[in-house]
Amino acid sequence: MSIDFILPDIGEGIVECELVEWLVNEGDHIEEDQPVADVMTDKALVQIPAMHSGVVDKLYYAKGDIAKVHSPLFAMTPIGEEAEVAAPAPEAVAEAPQTASPSETVTASSIEDFILPDIGEGIVECEIVDWLVSEGDLIEEDQAVVDVMTDKALVQIPSKYAGKVVKLHYAKGEIAKVHQPLFAIEVEGLQAKPSAAVTPVTETAPTANTQTAKPEAAKAAVAVKSATGKAIASPAVRRVARELSVNIHEVPGTGPKGRVYKEDVVNFTQAPQAAPVQASTAINTQTVGGTRVEPIRGIKAAMAKAMVASVSTIPHFTYCEEIDMTKLIALRSELKEVYAKQDIKLTMMPFFMKSMSLAIKQFPLMNTKVNEDCSELTYFDDHNIGMAVDSKVGLLVPNVKNVQSLSIVDVAKEITRLTNDAREGRVASGDLKGGTISISNIGALGGTVATPIINKPEVAIVALGKLQTLPRFNDKGEVEARSIMQVSWSGDHRVIDGGTIARFSNLWKSFLEEPSTMLMHMS
Repeated sequence: MSIDFILPDIGEGIVECELVEWLVNEGDHIEEDQPVADVMTDKALVQIPAMHSGVVDKLYYAKGDIAKVHSPLFAMTPIGEEAEVAAPAPEAVAEAPQTASPSETVTASSIEDFILPDIGEGIVECEIVDWLVSEGDLIEEDQAVVDVMTDKALVQIPSKYAGKVVKLHYAKGEIAKVHQPLFAIEVEGLQAKPSAAVTPVTETAPTANTQTAKPEAAKAAVAVKSATGKAIASPAVRRVARELSVNIHEVPGTGPKGRVYKEDVVNFTQAPQAAPVQASTAINTQTVGGTRVEPIRGIKAAMAKAMVASVSTIPHFTYCEEIDMTKLIALRSELKEVYAKQDIKLTMMPFFMKSMSLAIKQFPLMNTKVNEDCSELTYFDDHNIGMAVDSKVGLLVPNVKNVQSLSIVDVAKEITRLTNDAREGRVASGDLKGGTISISNIGALGGTVATPIINKPEVAIVALGKLQTLPRFNDKGEVEARSIMQVSWSGDHRVIDGGTIARFSNLWKSFLEEPSTMLMHMS
């Protein structure tokens, strides 16, 4: 008799969840405690196990549907009862010996679609950056298959099964949908001992297929490139090409299937004498006034939307100040070598963050967020200070959590971790969420004064200018060289006035100009 499996409580206060993927099919035999489905709550990805052994009769939800807690998830016939329902007909029993004996059974395999799983809260699509496998390749469980770009980071998707890649459903540069098939894989089933007659076939067939498939795949890749004009290159290489004003599609790639590397781009710019006939032909066929269109995707698209939302809804005002960094630079120079022996990179940023946290304690208004209709103001106890990082996939703003509870050394460790992750484009989503105030170190690239845009829903951001050695008067009226940094604040004028940001900035400045004062205020 078929019974309904009721979706149990999967977390305090959770009343529904999204069906990410079924791990079984209708008609499958399942064991007690076997994982049946992956579901996504508003907090985590949860795997639902079976409470009984038996046969799956019906799955009540499709992938992507919303399942209700305490409602039926699927129907099953418990073990012992399914024998009556699923007993084989006499004809089937009679025919069974004709199919294959145990010694003749080699491998039971099936072709399945790999479904692109959830790769971040709210993410519904991503761009295919690079396939790490080709059609016909044999892959292992957990082997990286593809690099995809979301609007937050570069993510690597691993395979859930071992098997043979049958079909890649997307080309590089195309947009893949979450919860939709990404590629097809032939999954090997249980393997019995093959007979001697079958052994040569099982050993040689995959080899032959692999040898023939790869040249075909290579030819197909070349054909696609020549037909579409698209170069095979990573976002980082494309960025280098743009910076050097090189058309990436004209660069001959030295990598597999014509893949273009950074060295290829650099060598292309340094060897204009190569292929003079082709170069002159290209010049003759150029069209004056031509244009080139590139889609805005991934991090750049997300940044564009965020900046428009910030500027169009937040009344910005800017406040500029200069900070004498001379004493702090001297202190950092003394400590830098000491902590370098402990593999701790002590930059100026930990001091900026820790001093900002100390100033927030006296000006909590700077660590708030305002709701959409500006009727409520939320104060945060945690000081999660973000830092803008110019990563290879675009601008990312990871944040150091709970700076108020960390030492300067602890902050330095977190900054090093986040910076390394951001520059690789692989920042965890948790590191990008929950920021309460931000710092943009634009001075690392040059420039002194900026007008930074607030990272909504935060209410303030500061841009650090470059360090300059400038003449300043000391207390005796004498001119001396000092290390000066210009800083530029942007504030949300709905909740912060000029006086508040000026007093806050002056306190922050005093901690940086007199590091001993900062140390005295630490709890």
